[in-house]
Amino acid sequence: MNYHLGFLWRFIGRHKYLIVIVIGVIVIGFLDENSFMKRVQYELQISELKEQIKAYKAQHETDSTKLRELKRNPKAIEKIARERYFMKANDEDIYVLSDDEQPTDNNNETTK
Repeated sequence: MNYHLGFLWRFIGRHKYLIVIVIGVIVIGFLDENSFMKRVQYELQISELKEQIKAYKAQHETDSTKLRELKRNPKAIEKIARERYFMKANDEDIYVLSDDEQPTDNNNETTK
C-alpha cells in the first residue's frame, strides 16, 4: 500500500504543472458556466438572432413603404379593398373565379 501511495506522490510531484493545466482546461473548457462549449452555443444563437433581426428589418421596411403609400394615395386603399375584401363601387359587378379542381367520379372511369 505504501508503495502505491509513494508512487502516486512521486508522479504528482514530477508532473504537477501538467496536471494543473489539464484540470484547468477541463474545468474551463467543459464544466464552467463560461466554458468554450457554451461560448460556441452562444455564438450560434447570436448569429441566428442577427438573421432574424435582418428579416424583421426588411419586413419593417416593406411595411413602412406600404403604409406611406396608403397615407399618400387614396387609390392604394381602394386597390387593397378591391383585391382583399372584394369591395366594389356602386356601378360594378364582381365575379370570383375559383381554380379549385372539381372532384372526379372514379366509377365512370372504370366502366369505360
